[in-house]
Amino acid sequence: MIDMKDVWKSYPNGVKAINGIDISIRKGEFVYVVGPSGAGKSTFIKMIYREEKPTKGEIHINGTNLTQLKERQIPYLRRRIGVVFQDFKLLPTLSVFENVAFALEVIEEKPEVIKKKVMQVLDIVHLKNKARFIPSELSGGEQQRVAIARAIVNEPEVLIADEPTGNLDPDTAWEIMDILEKINHRGTTIIMATHNKDIVNTIKKRVIAIDGGRVVRDEIRGNYGYEV
Repeated sequence: MIDMKDVWKSYPNGVKAINGIDISIRKGEFVYVVGPSGAGKSTFIKMIYREEKPTKGEIHINGTNLTQLKERQIPYLRRRIGVVFQDFKLLPTLSVFENVAFALEVIEEKPEVIKKKVMQVLDIVHLKNKARFIPSELSGGEQQRVAIARAIVNEPEVLIADEPTGNLDPDTAWEIMDILEKINHRGTTIIMATHNKDIVNTIKKRVIAIDGGRVVRDEIRGNYGYEV
């Protein structure tokens, strides 16, 4: 599914963010990416959806070599990868329905298909009754659920969740995790960067720990392993 082979990433300012990572993630896995701040987690995540390009090495997703993609091909890659951010990144003047529909409109999907798919994913995240609301009328947890709906409406093979519970209270964070687990059970591969020790230690999944730009631990049912 996802294969990184001897991947390195250095920035122009001299920072070496990733130092020789070799990792494979199988289709349908749920993987936590953990590690201290500045360890390279964000760069690791961003390289999977080609926000960043490795300085050296190869990254393959289902046989596609991301390092060889031309700029015009990147939008097509991102149709296969959903991304959920800590700060939601919703369009403030659009309704819940319109925020989710936007992901389908940019690929010129038919209106009748858009309506059907949007309402299906809003049902998954329990927001069908708030389709006409705008983001400012929603709680933080509801906004994150809209962001998840937008990320999965294209039925991506991979869902990247970058600190999806970071701005949420504990009860809401568990609700988000319940939704992510349901999405994973539908067959979507999930890669979640997180600092939430309680979630990682309670909902046991594969844990990839990154420190100093290297994978220092890779456990099938791992613990968080850091003090927070």
